[in-house]
Amino acid sequence: MNIKHENLKLIAIMEFDEYENMYKVVDFLNKNLKQRGIIFGLARKDGKDILSIYDTSESHLK
Repeated sequence: MNIKHENLKLIAIMEFDEYENMYKVVDFLNKNLKQRGIIFGLARKDGKDILSIYDTSESHLK
């Protein structure tokens, strides 16, 4: 699956206290849900984790 950034639709975003192994959770989710058109992003800022969920399907482009 080749995903272009401009085809991503942000579904949800959540900020919470930093969890050291959160990258493992995001990796697991991406490996198992990417083929269904859902991918997850993780950012860290000021001791917080920011989890983003994106729709990669083209249905939201219509």
